[in-house]
Amino acid sequence: MAELFGDRRRQLLRHLLRNKAGATVDQLAQALGVTRTAVRQHLAALTRDGLVAPGAERVTGGRPVRLHVLTEAGREVFPRRYSWFARLLVEAIAREHGASGLRTRLGRIAATVVAQLPEPVRAGASGHDKVEDLSTLMDQLGYDARKVRDVGGVPTIEADNCVFHALAMQNPAVCQFDLALMSSYTGNKVELHECMAKGGQVCRFRFLPRGAPSRDA
Repeated sequence: MAELFGDRRRQLLRHLLRNKAGATVDQLAQALGVTRTAVRQHLAALTRDGLVAPGAERVTGGRPVRLHVLTEAGREVFPRRYSWFARLLVEAIAREHGASGLRTRLGRIAATVVAQLPEPVRAGASGHDKVEDLSTLMDQLGYDARKVRDVGGVPTIEADNCVFHALAMQNPAVCQFDLALMSSYTGNKVELHECMAKGGQVCRFRFLPRGAPSRDA
């Protein structure tokens, strides 16, 4: 967060994080040690960015005053160390069941995720349409993904942001989750032809009919 905001805005967001009901301009000015005008300028910028929103009015002895609250997007500004917890889980499964057992369990988890998607796979959709839908889903999940076509005409998805990058760098078997999820979603055989965890510029996934021979990268 330090890289995204100046000290004052970072302090303002943290104050709202700790005061869930919200805070007034006067309260924020006192907490930050700045003028009310400066607070209003910071609030205007943070509201424009969707990180802060007007809250309820607080009744006082005089005119009601407006509270300002942190939005869901504002809460996401604060880092959460999910990768640390995920790494512990992956390592525990690998120790107990071995690399093969880890891949099997990641595949089962991926199949469960697909079955529970809020927008299930479209019935009757063609293979190319499923890949297109999958690229949209992956983009929404943060992969910065898009569907492309390689030279051989094989449906291909490229992703510029692996959401498991740090974890995959430590345990490449984690990539099995992506492959299993894509295979379960599309019904295709999925091959990883370029991987950022292995020094690639993107993660490139190619979709082949099940049983088709592998193609060279």
